[in-house]
Amino acid sequence: MADLETRLHDALGDAGAHTEPSPDLFARVVGSIADDRTRRRHARGIALAWAAGVALTAVLTITLTPKDEEGLHMPWWILEIATNVALVGIAVWLGPFIKRFGRAYAADVFHDNPLTGKSYIVLTDIVYYLIFAAYILFTIRVEPPLSWVDEVSARLVKDELVRVGGILLIIGMLHGLNIVIMPVLGRLFSLNRRLPPRMGG
Repeated sequence: MADLETRLHDALGDAGAHTEPSPDLFARVVGSIADDRTRRRHARGIALAWAAGVALTAVLTITLTPKDEEGLHMPWWILEIATNVALVGIAVWLGPFIKRFGRAYAADVFHDNPLTGKSYIVLTDIVYYLIFAAYILFTIRVEPPLSWVDEVSARLVKDELVRVGGILLIIGMLHGLNIVIMPVLGRLFSLNRRLPPRMGG
């Protein structure tokens, strides 16, 4: 064991003796630690906001729901508001989550065009929120789904679950398609950049 430690010490010592330390190494390490703390605080803030939103929605739902000796009689609009709040919460939480892991993938795909990769991420964020906003506006209800139903029933609950599942399915399919298409676009941009410019005349 002593012989192995000696060999490692000699090898690492020789390599370190011929290597000049980076002048901004300490600053980069400090910056990396600060960025990690910022990301952790941001993640905790999102988690707390999500939990607070769920708790507030639950409290308002229970408070606004009429109750008698037969139990709770929830009006249809309370379930509608709760579903829309849930959809907005999913959009706010899922967007940064996808973006966090998409940055590294985009950087690897667009390694020859880093600015293009950043622009691509920004554009996909815009498309993501536009799809969520359009879906919520398309599916929102402003009147009872049936004229003779003014309270929440099993059918209404199922319809709202279909709304939530529908947007998750749409975002999942588009995200999978984006994963497949992005390397093709990155390759095309790389080839376009390597092509020599055409000579005039």
